[in-house]
Amino acid sequence: MKRAKVLLLGEIEHAHESWNSLSNLATLTNPKTHTRTGFLKECKDGEMDGVLVIYRTFASVEFTGRFDEELINVLPATVRFICHNGAGYDQVDVNACTRRGIKVSNTPSAVNDSTADMNMFLILGALRRLNTSMTSLRAGKWRGNVAPPLGHNPEGKTLGILGMGGIGRNLREKAVAFGMRIVYHNRNRLSEELAGGAEYASFEHLLRLSDVISLNLPLNNETRHKISTREFSLMKKGVVIVNTARGAVIDEGALVQALESGHVASAGLDVYEDEPIIHPGLLANPHVMLLPHMGTWTVETQTAMEECNIENVRSALETGCLKSIVPEQTHA
Repeated sequence: MKRAKVLLLGEIEHAHESWNSLSNLATLTNPKTHTRTGFLKECKDGEMDGVLVIYRTFASVEFTGRFDEELINVLPATVRFICHNGAGYDQVDVNACTRRGIKVSNTPSAVNDSTADMNMFLILGALRRLNTSMTSLRAGKWRGNVAPPLGHNPEGKTLGILGMGGIGRNLREKAVAFGMRIVYHNRNRLSEELAGGAEYASFEHLLRLSDVISLNLPLNNETRHKISTREFSLMKKGVVIVNTARGAVIDEGALVQALESGHVASAGLDVYEDEPIIHPGLLANPHVMLLPHMGTWTVETQTAMEECNIENVRSALETGCLKSIVPEQTHA
């Protein structure tokens, strides 16, 4: 019986000992080229034959491109598992994987704390309109030649959480500590225990009710541009928008218009539609706090993500199952 192979796409930055220990179970290998064309050719030429599990990082998209149907269809027949290091897995066409009989995992729980921390930071910063003052201070103008508009306290404000998965629930706990009222919307209403006191609301009612709206949705065909011109029109004038999920959940052009009209007072963004390109209207608006996708950018979280993903690889090799299979394949 031939020894299984595990293909690493990207780099292991922290969990080297755990990764190297997998060599007791399988042969660890890397692609020879670092371009999509080269990777596709390696697959077609049979150089990847025998690979059972693929460990891929978020950054590996820079040389393989998205794991779309074209790429998935040239993977060797031996591939049965793709372990994605990240909570968001929109880089992987799960439906195409399912059709090929390939199971996909992600690392959802590992990112909850740090992403929710960043979420809360952006909520506070956007509510307090801090970006204008920070920009003025670095330009040597103290608070500016004209003082910035007064911000708002979080206490007593209604926070609407769109997507109450692990990050959303973690954010709820943090926001409650700041005295915020929490409402949420999911496709499915949570149990009282999981909701933790947050009130369920329909999508449109949440938009009308919230002083702050936090987007914590995965990106897929149903959620792309979930928030656009119509949705902004339903919101309160002066609403604050925060997004730490995926940029394309918001129609950025519509957001720019809502900010310029003043209907949206301020925004806090860690993700963008076409990263690393940012809409010039967002860059130009002083009432937008911008971060370069830093939600999981901590030593602790990056290490936990790698360890979680390695455990998925180990489980695939030892048991033929993944520990954190993506929801779309839970009952497949």
